[in-house]
Amino acid sequence: MVKATDRAENPARSSVWLENRAARSGGGPAGLDRERIVATAVKMLDEEGLSKLSMRKLASELNVTAMSLYWYVDTKDDIIEYAVDSCYGEVDLDAVVAAGGWRERIRLLALEYRRMLVRHPWMSACAGQYLNIGPHSIAVGSSMQEAIRDTGLPISRQPSAMSAVFQFVYGYGTIEGQFGRVAQQAGMSQDDFYLDSLKAFREDEQFATALEGMNDLLDERQSHGSVDEIWDRDFDYALDVLVAGIEVMVARHAGEAEAQEPRPEPGPA
Repeated sequence: MVKATDRAENPARSSVWLENRAARSGGGPAGLDRERIVATAVKMLDEEGLSKLSMRKLASELNVTAMSLYWYVDTKDDIIEYAVDSCYGEVDLDAVVAAGGWRERIRLLALEYRRMLVRHPWMSACAGQYLNIGPHSIAVGSSMQEAIRDTGLPISRQPSAMSAVFQFVYGYGTIEGQFGRVAQQAGMSQDDFYLDSLKAFREDEQFATALEGMNDLLDERQSHGSVDEIWDRDFDYALDVLVAGIEVMVARHAGEAEAQEPRPEPGPA
């Protein structure tokens, strides 16, 4: 396990996945194991977010002493790393494989990733904080890489295309998940929260001038009765734009490669 001091001194090499992951045997509380700890942590993170998770509260939820947890993990960061990877395990990679071509696989991976981020809004804040090299995370990343590879883009451009698609999904899923959390905290449905906030914004005189060029767009947005419909419609179309962009770039690179091929010298007349 990773000591807190190790994380502070060498963050680039500090991960629970770089240590010996074998479960400690014997001496632990009856009925407690790492899987149960992680599942409970995910539930608490979903309900209260990262800032509210503590070893003491987690132990209380499991009905054990805080010291009991240290038989399986050394720090709260260990638990969060395990929890992050557990959530990546929710991505249905079998369905992705069965989807067929690269376009279908990219679309399904994007949808699965978005849904995972919305289910677990705390996940977004973990991006960049941890090495994210657990087995489920690597499996999802490999599936993304394989789908992009099969587009036919040159290897030098594949990381850029992967970023265009999946960093878009990260941003979209993050905003969608946080919006749902804010509405929930306000005790309102997403639809009521959206319409109420939009109405307040549009009726405030200080924004009248700034909104003059946006009213047609806001009218269109307000005409939808369901926020979920807006989320889905915008996501699907944006993803279509990205896939179409990849298709254009594949064709461009193919044309450039063809233009660079040596032409045969004309033979004697």
